[in-house]
Amino acid sequence: MDSNIAIEARHASKIYELRSKEKKSDVKFYALKDLNFEIKKGQVVGILGTNGSGKSTMSIILAGICDPDEGEIIVNGTQALIAINTGLNAQLTGLENIELKGALLGLSKKRIEEIKEGVINFAEIGDFLYQPVKKYSSGMKSRLGFSINLCLDPDIMIVDEALSVGDKGFAEKCLNKMTELKEQGKTIIFISHNLRQVRSFCDSAMWIEGGMLREYGDIDEVCDHYADYVEYYNHLSAKEKRKVRDEKFAKRVIPNS
Repeated sequence: MDSNIAIEARHASKIYELRSKEKKSDVKFYALKDLNFEIKKGQVVGILGTNGSGKSTMSIILAGICDPDEGEIIVNGTQALIAINTGLNAQLTGLENIELKGALLGLSKKRIEEIKEGVINFAEIGDFLYQPVKKYSSGMKSRLGFSINLCLDPDIMIVDEALSVGDKGFAEKCLNKMTELKEQGKTIIFISHNLRQVRSFCDSAMWIEGGMLREYGDIDEVCDHYADYVEYYNHLSAKEKRKVRDEKFAKRVIPNS
């Protein structure tokens, strides 16, 4: 792989099983199907798609949490996923989660202490740092998860709707920090329903629909096409929307052999 490429997908697919009460056998379908793309180092890519399109599946594959079932995803650099609840042990305190994450990455005690200080300063969750994560609100989990991964200083950051919860002040703080990382040449994958944020922050966009790559390229062009599609879909009747969803799903189902 070219040394200037951060991520490359080669015919990558992810397959899931759906449990069915009506049918005797489970249904297998493509959560993602035959993806081919390259993301260059320092590129900031917004990933768009309607609910159920495969965006979150894309995020965990790019983060190395799971592997594609077909094809391959090649990642050149360390990566961190920032998403609600991801990577946090609900039974442990916030402080213990920081220590655990550092230990799992094989960091020295000195480095973990440095990260701990950075997380405490950035997260601003006060005494909740010493409480089990299961007592946190979604906003506090987002603050802690974002802060931990931010302080780990990865080459590639994958942000999956992590700024959609919590207060606007912290979201703005995170965006400012991500802008600093962008200027430092970090590769950032930004998954969001907030089209305005994607337009202002990213330099290119990828539109995933029905598990397939529909468009990838210029930020304004892709965002315009996606916005037109969302407007078209929202104006459909409930019956028409169901038909569109069923047609998309039918293309993802894997016939029983």
